Amino acid sequence: MCAVDELVERVDDQDRVLGVVSRRQAIREGWLHRIAVTVCRDEHGRILVHRRSEHLSRFPGLHEVVVGGAVNVGESYEQAAARELAEELGVRVLPRLLFTFLNHSGLSPHWLGVHEAVVPDTVAADPDEVAWHGWLTEPDLRSALLEWCFTPDSHEAFSRYLEFRTARS
Repeated sequence: MCAVDELVERVDDQDRVLGVVSRRQAIREGWLHRIAVTVCRDEHGRILVHRRSEHLSRFPGLHEVVVGGAVNVGESYEQAAARELAEELGVRVLPRLLFTFLNHSGLSPHWLGVHEAVVPDTVAADPDEVAWHGWLTEPDLRSALLEWCFTPDSHEAFSRYLEFRTARS
């Protein structure tokens, strides 16, 4: 489970490590730190969407297009993404880092490492983190993003994810 007071690496605007701080302090002070997220697809290309548990301190009850959390001290983006998938969905896969960007949406500015992974369509979501989950096609997800309440990171990360995939084609 993701705790707001975990230790993270404070980084600069080039994503270089400056030191170790608590995540709570990084958020409060607006210091850059790292977050790793994964867009999860099933073998049919559908995208996993989930709703955050109501008791979470950050964005309770909002939907997300990505699964992830803070990059711990000494972890790579890929290691953090894999750890978060195991913790939140019970899935053990190696996500592929697609890109990073300086994200200004959310509680505070942070570097966001966006990954992609193909995961089984049956996941064991942690009820402390995930209140609901389902699989949507891209067109259905585009509609949901306009109708449902999503986290700020979801909009930005998914938009950039689609741009990345279009540029690769």
